[in-house]
Amino acid sequence: MISANPVTLPLKDYSAQHALLAVAGAVATVTLNRPERKNPLTFESYAELGNIFRAAARDKGIKAIVITGAGGNFCSGGDVFEIIKPLTEMNADGLLDFTRMTGELVKAMRAAPQPIIAAIDGVCAGAGAIMAMASDIRIGTAGAKVAFLFNRVGLGGCDMGACAILPRIIGQGRAAELLFTGRALVGEDAERWGFFNRLSTPDKVLADAQALAAELAAGPTFGNAMTKRMLEMEWAMSVETAVEAEAVAQALCMETEDFVRAFKAFAEKKKPVFEGN
Repeated sequence: MISANPVTLPLKDYSAQHALLAVAGAVATVTLNRPERKNPLTFESYAELGNIFRAAARDKGIKAIVITGAGGNFCSGGDVFEIIKPLTEMNADGLLDFTRMTGELVKAMRAAPQPIIAAIDGVCAGAGAIMAMASDIRIGTAGAKVAFLFNRVGLGGCDMGACAILPRIIGQGRAAELLFTGRALVGEDAERWGFFNRLSTPDKVLADAQALAAELAAGPTFGNAMTKRMLEMEWAMSVETAVEAEAVAQALCMETEDFVRAFKAFAEKKKPVFEGN
């Protein structure tokens, strides 16, 4: 099993075996790349993806990230023969090592300061659904099928943070239904339930996600990172504590040059050009 230790290269110089990496301006696109199998994950690709997001977190040139899948599908989850079968032969220590390693991918996605946008078409199942869930924004298609399949293989729906994160997106009752039944949430219902932020078409979903990523990347980098961090932290806070935490966070944002740039642009009736500091 490949180590989940972070790499130190800038993202543009990172060589990935299980995903395609492309950097355009300040936007990085990560494409799961096993289209002949609907982009399943292996032991190695779990760790590699975690490393990619940790590398992105340290790369100041990357200000937004898109994750998608090749060949018309997002991700079919853990590979049945390369993951599921070996897991049935592991002892308790090995199984816990595995489940902790998979959770590190979600931790890396949530810890990355950049907004992460998932472009989802076709199959988005199991760990694929988890990666979509762990993204900040999801753009899907009418034909996309999102399924948290863990109970279908005799497991609990409590995998990689699903019981904590999914109810925050779609509500407790709806999350319970998906996690207990493993049924697919299809495109229009996924948008209606709030899992997808919007729908696109298969030929445009990646471009739409990249366009939104570029829009966010052009925004105030420090402010966006602070928004992501506070969205994560405030679920565990009382309203009173959250209001105080946001007072501190916003005061820090007001110390940035981007805040001054925005004021000067407003005064001159121009659109602000943020530089990320």
